[in-house]
Amino acid sequence: MQNVNSAKKAMLNERDFLFLAELFKALGDYTRVRILYALSVGELCVCALAEVLDMSQSAISHQLRLLRAARLVRYRKEGKNVFYSLDDNHVRNMVSQGLDHIREEG
Repeated sequence: MQNVNSAKKAMLNERDFLFLAELFKALGDYTRVRILYALSVGELCVCALAEVLDMSQSAISHQLRLLRAARLVRYRKEGKNVFYSLDDNHVRNMVSQGLDHIREEG
């Protein structure tokens, strides 16, 4: 019964649950995870991401829009070039911890 009471007290508000579900939805796509992993190495422009992932620039751009909306990546402009990077260390940690989890034996 104590676990039930503790769980009830720990529950988030509806808004937080919705945002968390959206975050996991954004992470639940093969291409977006590949983009995040590539960006975990360092900042890249769309053309570089397209080359690394062997995809079209338009397909990469579409996925980057979704990742930006989920606040997982950010961008900066330098002249005509747009460079993307992970939004912050939380995103880098999610990618790293996800890999640690799937590689864990047992």
